Amino acid sequence: MISLSRSSFLNNTGISGSGSYSISRVQRKGPVSVRVVALGSNGRAGEGNAAVLVEKNKLKEMREESESPSSSSALIDDVDSKPTVAGGVQDVYGEDSATEDQFVTPWSVSVASGYSLLRDPHHNKGLAFTIRERDAHFLRGLLPPTVASHDLQVKKMMHNIRQYQVPLQKYMAMMDLQERNQRLFYKLLIENVEELLPIVYTPTVGEACQKYGSIFMRPQGLFISLKEKGKILEVLRNWPEKNIQVIVVTDGERILGLGDLGCQGMGIPVGKLSLYTALGGIRPSACLPITIDVGTNNEKLLNDEFYIGLRQRRATGQEYAELLDEFMMAVKQNYGEKVLIQFEDFANHNAFDLLAKYGTTHLVFNDDIQGTASVVLAGLVAGQKLVGGTLADHRFLFLGAGEAGTGIAELIALEMSKQTNAPLEETRKKIWLVDSKGLIVSSRKESLQQFKKPWAHEHEPIKELVDAVKAIRPTVLIGTSGVGRTFTKEVVEAMASINEKPIILALSNPTSQSECTAEEAYTWSQGRAIFASGSPFPPVEYDGKVFVPGQANNAYIFPGLGLGLIMSGAIRVHDDMLLAASEALAAQVSQENFDRGLIYPPFTNIRKISAHIAANVAAKAYELGLATRLPEPKDLVKYAESCMYSPAYRNYRDSS
Repeated sequence: MISLSRSSFLNNTGISGSGSYSISRVQRKGPVSVRVVALGSNGRAGEGNAAVLVEKNKLKEMREESESPSSSSALIDDVDSKPTVAGGVQDVYGEDSATEDQFVTPWSVSVASGYSLLRDPHHNKGLAFTIRERDAHFLRGLLPPTVASHDLQVKKMMHNIRQYQVPLQKYMAMMDLQERNQRLFYKLLIENVEELLPIVYTPTVGEACQKYGSIFMRPQGLFISLKEKGKILEVLRNWPEKNIQVIVVTDGERILGLGDLGCQGMGIPVGKLSLYTALGGIRPSACLPITIDVGTNNEKLLNDEFYIGLRQRRATGQEYAELLDEFMMAVKQNYGEKVLIQFEDFANHNAFDLLAKYGTTHLVFNDDIQGTASVVLAGLVAGQKLVGGTLADHRFLFLGAGEAGTGIAELIALEMSKQTNAPLEETRKKIWLVDSKGLIVSSRKESLQQFKKPWAHEHEPIKELVDAVKAIRPTVLIGTSGVGRTFTKEVVEAMASINEKPIILALSNPTSQSECTAEEAYTWSQGRAIFASGSPFPPVEYDGKVFVPGQANNAYIFPGLGLGLIMSGAIRVHDDMLLAASEALAAQVSQENFDRGLIYPPFTNIRKISAHIAANVAAKAYELGLATRLPEPKDLVKYAESCMYSPAYRNYRDSS
């Protein structure tokens, strides 16, 4: 290593800074690397000073004597940047003088201060940099003279976002902010969660996925396609963050209720992980969104010139299974046993198989199957305060028998079994499902997919939903069909004729796919329905009374569940953890909420809610012997709160 004086460093690199510097040469075949590191007064690199990494593919021929550590002058000459007449520096990289058909090396000088600091979303504070920080980190002149507080920045951003009339424009503004100033993005989202949740998540994220190719600006997350087969571990290592705790992965085949969006499904993992941080307090650097691109069967996308994915039909069978298996093994090898892998928006035929296959070997969770089930169960448990009785007193009818419908049904049956000590086979008989062919009954059993067979009960075949309502006489009607307006006036009126307070949950996303609107549910039931939906609906006034519809949003559950798994060091997800999450959420519904007809608490308290869910989940992990972080904290709620990421700006050291 060769020591440099401050003046030598400035003369030879054109970079200002304080303290002393050292320069080392790395020997390797191919590109030659020169590393310049700023040392603080305590001799430690990178603390409040500039840190520089200079790489060049082909420097001038190194003199033979530069091989000796004592020949510092020869090495310094190699990065000499002589001033030009124009006042700039000589094109030492050969990049500007190269012709278009010549190869150049994309090398850069990155400094932990100055201009590049303003373009680092992890550390940028914009106008919130103090005068002292601007002096210490070479920001003088790069910002206007005003110093703005974090709170004022939030106020300004909300003012700007509210100027947009189109939700997709608001979404794009939020994504742009996330790429510019991460802490401002999360403070904005946390403090305005009820207003911004529909923008960064459903329903707007659905439109964003549909148009992802057109609005694509900067890549977020990792794209792993069939072209990366055999190299997935190498691809994972390209991601700059190494300490990953949560991965949300999709293959884009069943995005919300919108179908196969292929590679453009990336909006879902990005949005989900934003909520993991904002609502559950998981560090942004610990979150990794991934899209596995195996092609798409969406002809419109295949013919769209702006589509960003593979232009081929979806891979299936062995080719698909091998790619997923390589991915799962690579994740475990790279990030360890305790990384949480959340499957998102896989089609039914893959979702159940993947959960069953990797549930015993990895820490995996399917939000569509398990997260939806947990949040719906929480609403039903809370709803007993409004209708009386217990879960076992109810009869349930589902429209939709896919991963969401059967996942919810199974968790309800498990909770009833737990409450009554009745066998699971018995509690399942209180739950009926309708699919595209009608009521699922035992006479159809041979032709049913495996995950539907437990719900094939003895009954005459029924084709229409309204006839099923009249025959089964359910107290709870749940829609997971992905088909809009299927809870018709006739269906809702039939539910209202059977029940004093019918529970109607229209869960399909986005809003356009909801089985009915809040207004329809309240109007057709004469204001007696207890209603919740998957996407948000505005309050409804009926007969002089204002009804506030609840939102059975998975965002209530998965951030807290993930935090609980991480803080306990859990190595597997158990069904009892999902029940624990449901019970914790139901317990957070206050009497004031019940008085307004709500079966879910407001999102304004979501971080507190997530802390209680995390504590319940962690307690269950310790109870089941699945936790690895020992000893168990005495107060799990306080511990969960202490683990949560804060978006408050950090104060940066100066050079003194």
